[in-house]
Amino acid sequence: MSNLELEPREIRGGADAGAGREVLMGREVPLGGPRAMAVSRTLPGVYRRMIGAWCFVDAYGPEPATMRVPPHPHTGLQTVSWLLAGEVLHRDSLGNLQRIRPGRLNLMTAGRGISHSEESPGTLLHGVQLWVALPGEHRDVAPDFEHHASLPVLSGPGFAASVLMGTLGGVTSPATAYSPMVGAEIAVDGACAVPVDPAYEHGLLLLDGEVAEVERGPLVYLPPGRDEVRLSGRGRVLLIGGEPFAEEIVMWWNFVGRSHDEIAAYRAEWMEGEGFGTVVGFDGAPLPAPVLPGTRLKPRGRVR
Repeated sequence: MSNLELEPREIRGGADAGAGREVLMGREVPLGGPRAMAVSRTLPGVYRRMIGAWCFVDAYGPEPATMRVPPHPHTGLQTVSWLLAGEVLHRDSLGNLQRIRPGRLNLMTAGRGISHSEESPGTLLHGVQLWVALPGEHRDVAPDFEHHASLPVLSGPGFAASVLMGTLGGVTSPATAYSPMVGAEIAVDGACAVPVDPAYEHGLLLLDGEVAEVERGPLVYLPPGRDEVRLSGRGRVLLIGGEPFAEEIVMWWNFVGRSHDEIAAYRAEWMEGEGFGTVVGFDGAPLPAPVLPGTRLKPRGRVR
């Protein structure tokens, strides 16, 4: 999925924003224009830019909607697509054509550069789109795409967690991860204690139902130091987490880089039609890149 904002903001950061639980409010962003489906974007936020390597969280639906995202580029990140309802058709410049449905995972590794499009047939849509920043040693890997029709499940009293990315409680996803992390959908049924890695910071997002510890809308941030997350109620919760990301990055539009000049080069490469390949089969023109801001983009840390 693309960041379709016409004036995307630079992702800034600095000293730690606080040592305790934080409630990260989202903002509404139209996906595909002002008449299109709206998504709630909780990462990047005003103060906290990342949770582990997770740098972008969009949640949408449930609502009847048509998703139509023209071909657009990505660098230096992975896109993680997860649906609770509906279906989305993915096309990319590697020649992949893959329909994603609930319970299945689409993972696209942009690496040094890829382009893709996404479309839905105009049905009820409910899901999340997530980005993972690639660490410096892996950010120029060859682009790749994975589709996982089934995922491992960690079960315990009161919960069952599908592990999308990384490892949770000794259960590891088959999806390729380039840094220590976790991503999981937790089905909560009663009171439960989900084991987590105390070295990780975590985020919780209510997907549906009612869970006492997470209200609908905001992303709840939990700092490192806990070995379990306690939840109660009935519903589904997205859990993301990882070791705090130590590198400073520049994140602008659909690119993750390390300097202004690098981002400017990515933009020029896309607008000149080179380096990102061609998405075959999409009925429409590629998405043009927004104009760069008048000031130089600076690499920043994970929090403001």
